[in-house]
Amino acid sequence: MNDTCTTWTPRVLSILRIVAGYCLLWHGTSKYFGFPGNAIDGLQIFSMMGIAGLIELIAGILLIIGLFTRGAAFVASGFTAAAYFIGHVASKGMLLFPAMNGGEAAVLFCFVFLYIFFAGPGPWSVDAARRKS
Repeated sequence: MNDTCTTWTPRVLSILRIVAGYCLLWHGTSKYFGFPGNAIDGLQIFSMMGIAGLIELIAGILLIIGLFTRGAAFVASGFTAAAYFIGHVASKGMLLFPAMNGGEAAVLFCFVFLYIFFAGPGPWSVDAARRKS
């Protein structure tokens, strides 16, 4: 079992990166395009929500394909940490209780992206392909 887990660890890192980027991307598409969900009426690009949507779109795409992965993961980790503090702690309080302030997803995103920043993109990525050439 250990050999199987060791063999699959880098591949599962790639899968984690792709799924996390996919989830982040949909937050941005819902803000700008209303899919899935509802678009934010009157969303301006240079508003806080507009910038958040751009970060979600760009970082999500980069993470999915594994291009500039460490930089995208670093930005996404900081962005989701800020989203937690601005959107959940500042408005609802309870810093140490994400389940009470609705910030579980933001906290998990923050630490998943922080892990990807340190671990790298995994073998199934444009970054890995660029290193080989």
